[in-house]
Amino acid sequence: MVECVMATPTIKKRRGVEIHQGKKENMENTASVPNALRDPLLPSGQAVINNPKSTPNPWDDRRNDLRHGIHNLSQFIKNVARRIANLFMSVGSFLRKVLSFNFTIQGLNSNKVEHSLVLSPLQEERLQNLRRRLEVPFDPSLVGHQEALRQLWRLAYPERMIPPFKSNLWKEMGWQGADPSTDFRGGGFISLENLIYFAETYPESFQRLLHKKDGVRSEWEYPFAVAGINVSFMLVQMLELHSGNPTTKAGIHFLKLLGGDEMAFDRLYCVAFQLLDSKWLSKRATYMEFNEVMKSTRLQLELELETNEISSIRDMPAYILLNR
Repeated sequence: MVECVMATPTIKKRRGVEIHQGKKENMENTASVPNALRDPLLPSGQAVINNPKSTPNPWDDRRNDLRHGIHNLSQFIKNVARRIANLFMSVGSFLRKVLSFNFTIQGLNSNKVEHSLVLSPLQEERLQNLRRRLEVPFDPSLVGHQEALRQLWRLAYPERMIPPFKSNLWKEMGWQGADPSTDFRGGGFISLENLIYFAETYPESFQRLLHKKDGVRSEWEYPFAVAGINVSFMLVQMLELHSGNPTTKAGIHFLKLLGGDEMAFDRLYCVAFQLLDSKWLSKRATYMEFNEVMKSTRLQLELELETNEISSIRDMPAYILLNR
């Protein structure tokens, strides 16, 4: 039993030596195997690159040069295409501006009178009288101008005492300050005459506008008197009364109406003021939208004056507003 136990380690040692010798022989045999068989399997191209002893392929340099050349060519073509596109866009923008300018000129010319205007002696006389009225500024130092302002108050408030020329009571009529003379500015004395004519000729319409009786009014209303001055100024500009003979269809037709009615401008003023208030109500406008309403009023007046069907201011469609 003792011998058997001792023999076992000996056998294990011998087997270990044999195994060790076997491994050593296998390593020596493996060392003799070529490196190519011991390397991992790679694609053929990569194996060549990793092998420093491999022979360089001249086609590789040519392929690289070809790729580089193709890349540069594609970039060049893109740049050229981009510049051509920008050029066409610039030319197109220029042409649009030129065509738009031409159409604008044509549109303006279409609203002009092709032939020179020939006025009759009566038309010429009344036009000159109207222009002389336009040249008179409001002068608070003149007795006639002071009396005209008092007359306007009497027509507006027949049962009230006339206030002094500087009083806050004038604000009730729609003047911006205590002194009405500071509000005339470009309107001139004719704007006061227009208000008086409106009050005398169409008293009911005048009172409705003054006291804002029509429709649902805004919390911030336009001032009546100052609005009237603006209407006078707008009509003068629209009819080109400060220049030579008018060139627009509306201005030309107005001169024809002036030949048949010496008070055509004052009557047109009443129509314009009433139309302004009507548009104010329809738009539910506030004070900040006054200029927009004024532009809309002017546009409609121009359209109505351009029609050949009217032979007097009373024939204008907007005139009916004065007789509601």
